[in-house]
Amino acid sequence: MAALISENFKFVALFFKSKDVVIFNGLIALGTVASQTIYNIFAFNCPCAPKKNYLYGLAAIGVPALAFFVIGVMLNRNTWDIVSECRTRKCRKLSMSAAFALLGSIFGRAIVAPITWSVISLLRGEAYVCALSEFVDPSTLDHFPPTKKTPEIMARFPCSDVPALFRNFSRVIERELKYESQLLGWLLVGIISLSVFLLLCLKTCCSTLGYQQEAYWTQYRSNEQDLFQRTAEVHSKYHAAECVKSFFGFVALEEQEKKLLEDCTGIKSVIPREEWNRITGVCMYREIDNTPVYSRLNKWDMYTKENNC
Repeated sequence: MAALISENFKFVALFFKSKDVVIFNGLIALGTVASQTIYNIFAFNCPCAPKKNYLYGLAAIGVPALAFFVIGVMLNRNTWDIVSECRTRKCRKLSMSAAFALLGSIFGRAIVAPITWSVISLLRGEAYVCALSEFVDPSTLDHFPPTKKTPEIMARFPCSDVPALFRNFSRVIERELKYESQLLGWLLVGIISLSVFLLLCLKTCCSTLGYQQEAYWTQYRSNEQDLFQRTAEVHSKYHAAECVKSFFGFVALEEQEKKLLEDCTGIKSVIPREEWNRITGVCMYREIDNTPVYSRLNKWDMYTKENNC
């Protein structure tokens, strides 16, 4: 029974690891939906005043989306790879195809949360109703009472303090504006979906790598990055232990750490700056068919015709 559970757990772990990008993007989208819902329930408060409604509504839709985009760019590792590449090698080794691929990876991951926020905001419609209620033309409403304070009256419709004379028009205006908002939201969903499909088709058509080759290099990059991080952690722990031991004369290690560090035979004492600079930034390998494949370590000459790292 235990063996069966262990095998099932391994299968589930491998499945999620193979779908890590899709799952990560899904979690980002779900988190954004939850944040947007909480904001609308507890924080959204239309000012219901001329000129203020428009700014507040647009800010409620656009500013969080912009913040999510900037955070997504900052948290993406490829962003700092490009910065390091330009700092250490002045982007001399970064070709147009490499730059396009890396920027596509950065922006593709960073726009998930902003698009989700904008779409959910438009589908819910509160921010759109708040922003554009004052611009509704009263002449399009049947039997709308004439008034000299039209902008002020129209701006108060998103709130519950509409004068009794105009209260019957609240549902009509809200329904019309929510229709427009949701229409824009679904159009945005359709445009984004079509754009993603066309970009994937363009990527596939322009690449000379087959599907299996593409899957292989994706697995290789993932495994290399995982092993690099784990090895760097052990390497740094080894040197930290050596420094602490040289100061105190001993170092307090757990049994698992002792066994791990004892296996580190042939470890480099110091890694020169030149070697760190060699793997810092964007390392591009060109396949025999001139398709760019990216890796951090310069150990795959058998697969390359030209090494640009």
